[in-house]
Amino acid sequence: MELTLDLAYSQIFNLVSQLPANQKVKIKYELTENSIDEKSEAEMSDFQTFILSAPTMSDEQYSKFKEHRTHFNRWRIE
Repeated sequence: MELTLDLAYSQIFNLVSQLPANQKVKIKYELTENSIDEKSEAEMSDFQTFILSAPTMSDEQYSKFKEHRTHFNRWRIE
């Protein structure tokens, strides 16, 4: 036996908004988990490749950055 309902988004939203907070959290968690599972591994690996290929600072560049940030903060406060 199968039951099919044709509900508009606003009707679904109104029904969900009437639920207790703990059930709203459960629905949000399940929707989030399902949407993450739907992403293919290729999409995730493309993103990971993108992040890993981003430019990075050397130790010297980072120390200069911290020094400049200190100077700018001092200039801004004075």
